[in-house]
Amino acid sequence: MADLEDLNKPFDPFADVEEEQGVNPTNYLHLRIQQRNGRKTLTTLQGLPKEIDSKRLLKAVKKAFACNGTVVEDEEHGEIIQMQGDQRMKMAEFLVSEGIAKKAEIKVHGF
Repeated sequence: MADLEDLNKPFDPFADVEEEQGVNPTNYLHLRIQQRNGRKTLTTLQGLPKEIDSKRLLKAVKKAFACNGTVVEDEEHGEIIQMQGDQRMKMAEFLVSEGIAKKAEIKVHGF
C-alpha cells in the first residue's frame, strides 16, 4: 500500500541532488560587479562565513590577482569585500581551489 502512495506524489528530479550537496539557500556567496565610471568596475563578494578572516583573504586575493581592494562593513550584509576590476570568475575559482566554498555555493551576478 505504501508503494501506491509513493506513485501519487509528483516526481522531483532535483530533490536528491539538493540533499547530496547540502547547500542551504542562505549560505550562498554572492559575487557581483558594479559599474563605476567609464570602463572601471568593482567586484564585490558578500556572504562569507564569520569563521573566515576577510582581511587575510583579501590580502591573498590582492596578491594573486594584482588588484586593489578593501573590506566594507555593512549593517545588513556584514563584511563585504570590494576589489577593483572584473574579478568574478577568478574569485570563484580561487574560493573553490582554496576550499573556502563549493562551486554550488557561489552565485555569480551581473552582465
